[in-house]
Amino acid sequence: MLKIAYHPIYKHPLPDGHRFPMIKYELLPQQLTHEGTCNQENFFTPDFPDDKHVLSVHDDVYFKHLKDLTLKPREIRKTGFPLSKELVDREVIIADGTIKGCEYALTYGIAMNIAGGTHHAYTSHGEAFCLLNDQAIGARYLQHNQLAKKILMIDLDVHQGNGTAEIFQKDDSVFTFSMHGKNNYPFKKEKSDLDIELHDDMNDKEYLTILDNVLPKLIDKEKPDFIFYLCGVDILKTDKLGKLGLTIEGCKKRDDYVLSLLHNLSIPVQCSMGGGYSPDIKSIVEAHANTYRLAQEIYF
Repeated sequence: MLKIAYHPIYKHPLPDGHRFPMIKYELLPQQLTHEGTCNQENFFTPDFPDDKHVLSVHDDVYFKHLKDLTLKPREIRKTGFPLSKELVDREVIIADGTIKGCEYALTYGIAMNIAGGTHHAYTSHGEAFCLLNDQAIGARYLQHNQLAKKILMIDLDVHQGNGTAEIFQKDDSVFTFSMHGKNNYPFKKEKSDLDIELHDDMNDKEYLTILDNVLPKLIDKEKPDFIFYLCGVDILKTDKLGKLGLTIEGCKKRDDYVLSLLHNLSIPVQCSMGGGYSPDIKSIVEAHANTYRLAQEIYF
């Protein structure tokens, strides 16, 4: 059964006019349930994990300042969100959704998190709508419980996974792969184990050809026994923060390609949604919903 982490806290109230589309976290599960792709049994409710899981990735001083709401104003500005207890609770619960998703992925082959993909969170600071790095926390959970020996991070969000690259820069057991827009945030990139930079306005065919040329060889070389997939839909041409040129159908083909490959290779995968900033919320929800439709079709 496809298991999906979702909690009402994912939709966090923001000031009017804020550019982050929080409404998608409410609309996406509604859409999946309405159309019959998922039912209530597919969803599970994450909770507060033990702090030790967060501290396996993040600096204890940073986490304390986060929980005490004592970050400096410039540190708060860097995250892009007004700091509050509810926001910190949200981030921690998202991380638990990914931790529990790892367990479900080991059982069913795949698990999803309606939110997450917070790949701009570094060891000791947050930025760009990311305060805690959920997939890094999930990876450490697998390692510390001897549930995976070699982990591959597949990050196909339009922005480089700079925080994830920094966190695992000295860990050979986690391979970080980021395929992202060259001329996009972050403008000072970190060094992933493999970075592929994409030119502006890249179309479906170019994108999928690059992915096909790289991913099977990478998996064959690294031989991971667990994979995290960050399937951001900000690669769309319509995305306000994207700069690439993919269609919704191209984005769907990307997910079909990745999930079919991992299913055929029997490598468990945890998926976090990542970014999506198209002006029309319907485009964001449709692109994300395709990932879930494909997961059901391919795995179940």
